[in-house]
Amino acid sequence: MSILRVASLQLELKKTNNFKYVVEAIEKCFEDDKSIELIILSELAVGGAGAKNTNYELNKYLESFQNLAKKLNVWLIPGSFYENDNGQIFNTAPIINSNGELVTKAKKLYPWLPYECDVAHADNICVFEIPDKGLVGVHICYDLWFPETSRALALAGAELIINPTLTPTKDRDIETLMVRTTAAQQQLYYIDVNSCGEQGCGKSIVADPHGNIMHNSGNEEDIFTVDIDFNVANNSRRNGFMGLGQNLKSYRDKPFSIKNTINKNYLDNLGRLDINKDK
Repeated sequence: MSILRVASLQLELKKTNNFKYVVEAIEKCFEDDKSIELIILSELAVGGAGAKNTNYELNKYLESFQNLAKKLNVWLIPGSFYENDNGQIFNTAPIINSNGELVTKAKKLYPWLPYECDVAHADNICVFEIPDKGLVGVHICYDLWFPETSRALALAGAELIINPTLTPTKDRDIETLMVRTTAAQQQLYYIDVNSCGEQGCGKSIVADPHGNIMHNSGNEEDIFTVDIDFNVANNSRRNGFMGLGQNLKSYRDKPFSIKNTINKNYLDNLGRLDINKDK
């Protein structure tokens, strides 16, 4: 079967120190539905924002979540954590399989500048395979705003993108529209899970490869499950969006490579990437 049962946890979180609550929520989620194969949490769910706070770095929690995944026999993406890698701080989401093994890590490609100024840009996309299911891509929060990242994941074969998010701001409604658009553009499933409470404003969303909404959360805590059918995404790419445009094939056959399109003078005149104090 190509169907993957995924549970997303939009939890009501405090600004920081949520480890105990997160673990209890994961355990209860699986206890309520043992058919779940993958559990996802929001960005920085355990420790919250603040890259200079070393109390909640990934290395302090990774083994605990590996043990939890193994105990429950479920794949787990427990949100993201700050991680110090050779003196650089990354926003990193570990991907743990049902044996408790660290399969790979997704590092945030585009920190939310100018606000996430202490976080480094990552250089590599994250795509991994769940055996007998399909290829899954992960990017984190603000990466959604850069369609190049989703295109890269799609070109690497991902038929599902998972986006752990921490958004408390007024642009959340626009992000939900981007999720639907990205799903349609890349002909894949897209799961965007936000937090609520003191961390985020909720409104988690799942879209299918035709851009249809499979699930829409409100502003309150919401634990929800969707079935991802990789055959649907693959058929969309083979036969066309709604049986029409086969845009991924078109890009495959003619990758975007128009030369001399960047107007450096114009871009430089936009000014520095600083906080807008007039907003």
